[in-house]
Amino acid sequence: MTDTAAATAGAAALGDTDEILEWFARYDALVRSGDLESMADMAAFPLNEVTDDASGFGVVGQCDREKYIAQMQQVIGGSGDVEMTSNRHPIFLSPALCFVVTDASFIVDGAETQMRYGDLLVRTPDGWKFQTMVAGGWHEHM
Repeated sequence: MTDTAAATAGAAALGDTDEILEWFARYDALVRSGDLESMADMAAFPLNEVTDDASGFGVVGQCDREKYIAQMQQVIGGSGDVEMTSNRHPIFLSPALCFVVTDASFIVDGAETQMRYGDLLVRTPDGWKFQTMVAGGWHEHM
């Protein structure tokens, strides 16, 4: 289930929010199926990653396609045994930049995790791509 409530702070055209939510519906389907290569196709590499560490300090880094696939393999695997629900809140910074805050619940192999994270999507000639991932507690995967 995805909440379609969205804040549009920037100059978003009518339909842009739906376009972003449709993009995430495609991405979520890939996550559920464990299709890591296709998930990576939806990114603009190198990705920026922003998180915090166990001491409570911010950590930033970059990630190439190979590293991203390895991270996702570690987190969700390729088993396809993933259940998820999410409420997404797109915030348009401009017509080509959209920051999306997500409140999500993931069940992977029977273990549930709830989290809030953000993604910066950029409009490219090939469509929307995610370029920056922001999530607390992600430092072990970087």
